[in-house]
Amino acid sequence: MHVLVLVAGTNQPSNSETLADAFMTGMEAEGLAAQKLRLADLTIAHFSLKHYEPDAPEEPDFIRVREALQGAAGLVIASPVWNFGVPAHLKNLIDRCGGFALDRAQSRGTLNGLPFYLLFTGGAPGPAWKATLKSSLSGLPRAMQYFGATHAGTHFEPRCTPGRGRFGLVLHERPESLNHVQEEGKRFACIARAFGENGSLPPKLATANTLRGFLQKILGKLF
Repeated sequence: MHVLVLVAGTNQPSNSETLADAFMTGMEAEGLAAQKLRLADLTIAHFSLKHYEPDAPEEPDFIRVREALQGAAGLVIASPVWNFGVPAHLKNLIDRCGGFALDRAQSRGTLNGLPFYLLFTGGAPGPAWKATLKSSLSGLPRAMQYFGATHAGTHFEPRCTPGRGRFGLVLHERPESLNHVQEEGKRFACIARAFGENGSLPPKLATANTLRGFLQKILGKLF
């Protein structure tokens, strides 16, 4: 049993990967293994409609991601926030995942409730998350929910800059943030383990999934 951790940062080391590593430390403290993949190290073709065809070609790195995701008990995505969005290679991967994470009618997710957690780093202050960034980044959790996954939490780390107009690693000097993320990793590990063992989710998440599935079914009939 493992959790797939996708890191969308392009620097190495990066603040988003530092958060991911802290989250993984928390999961591993609960005895749950993590498989980390850095998108910057992978070669995945740009999405086109051909990738929705049954015989669409799959390059080795995409197969690696697909197999890791389909065999996972949970998913963690760690990403910087660039210009009110995520890096292009993460958005491209999400688009490509539609080829297997949706049914043939492209209207029903196939991830069967897989829990996922989002880690974001940004240069903006904390209040900007609630004011603008949360809504501008809502497409990522909504896409995963459309694929049938369950949103189990989000952490946004603000002011990830060493100075005004400067970019660089700062999270290694924030023990409180890293400790918090480790605790979140422990909490998520419990969710993912239960899901991996018997497909169960905490009541609150399961109820939200049922309601979302009902609404999605209605919308599917209407459109």
